[in-house]
Amino acid sequence: MAQSTSARSDSGTSRPIVRLLDLLGKRWSLRILWELRDARMTFRELRERCDDVSPTSLNNRLKELKELGLVDHDSTGFGYSVLGAELGVQLLSLSEWSERWDRER
Repeated sequence: MAQSTSARSDSGTSRPIVRLLDLLGKRWSLRILWELRDARMTFRELRERCDDVSPTSLNNRLKELKELGLVDHDSTGFGYSVLGAELGVQLLSLSEWSERWDRER
């Protein structure tokens, strides 16, 4: 039975880790998720934190992250969804690892 295209990533796989890596590898995805780690932000704040990414690019990426259940939006701005917060914990672990890696190089 063929899988739906929504279950596949840009690389054509249905493996969850590859789909996640494809998403995080898209320009601005990881940066947006990283910047949202501490607090909710308005579109303008998030754009400034992301080195003035174009509004179109930021809007497109936020839309995708919302559709995938990682980011939500309310009257206070954009922030992690419950699932996004779980990913955020993993990003913090990766940040700690990167600090050790940088010191040891």
